[in-house]
Amino acid sequence: MGLPIPQLLVVGLGNLPLPLTRHSVGHLIVDSLAARLGIKLSNQKGGYAGQGQVQLGQTQILLTLFKSKSLMNISGPSVAAIYRKNFHDPKSIIVISDSVQHDTTKLAVRLGGSANGHNGVKSIISALGGEQNFWRFRVGVGYHGTDMTTYVLGRLSNHEKQFWTQEGLDLVLAELERVANKGG
Repeated sequence: MGLPIPQLLVVGLGNLPLPLTRHSVGHLIVDSLAARLGIKLSNQKGGYAGQGQVQLGQTQILLTLFKSKSLMNISGPSVAAIYRKNFHDPKSIIVISDSVQHDTTKLAVRLGGSANGHNGVKSIISALGGEQNFWRFRVGVGYHGTDMTTYVLGRLSNHEKQFWTQEGLDLVLAELERVANKGG
């Protein structure tokens, strides 16, 4: 009998009414993962979710993808609901969010820590009762001297869209495999 298949919950943060903005890059990546891996996202109570068993490198993973219907800054309760329904270890959660602290086309991965001022991540930590020991995939969107809100709600450039649906998606998939091999 083999080892159990790792199970991961990948949450893409964003705002459904504002697709293809820097703030919604997490949604773009979840949609791209679904398309690449053949996972159909369906409309559910708290958001759009889909699940499939996928092969990443040498690793089989039971992967659940999720995008909340709630605005990003209040998405925590819907993320906590899907987590509590299907998962038991916070290290099985991967939250993909925009990061103005990282250059465009950079992916920063870490387990645990603070929300780094990101209100979507703060909402998830709060909804999980203060739990912080989940993975963050921080997607660099840079920051260029305008008002922060205007900047993050601005449209992704064609280069950024292309990157996060192709080469950047390869980076995300490699990190998902690495996380799965660590036992979630």
